[in-house]
Amino acid sequence: MYLTPEKKQEFFAKYGKNAEDTGSAEGQIAMFSFRIAHLTDHLKENRKDANTQRSLITLVGKRRRLLDYLKRKDIERYRAIVKDLGLRR
Repeated sequence: MYLTPEKKQEFFAKYGKNAEDTGSAEGQIAMFSFRIAHLTDHLKENRKDANTQRSLITLVGKRRRLLDYLKRKDIERYRAIVKDLGLRR
């Protein structure tokens, strides 16, 4: 599996408040970004994989909603996570 529990803890430790804080918006956005990058690479090789394409679109929507939420609640945290992850916006 490409996303091990250790890798998840690493994301939440780096972007969240601590490793156990799996509900932080920053940690979830980082996790979604990693998964989006993985699925994008998969789709470059397997263009006709419709299920993966649907999953990718769903993940992008979830990340967008979390980013919008973070932008409404705390613009500084939003700017920091966009800069750290190198997201366009």
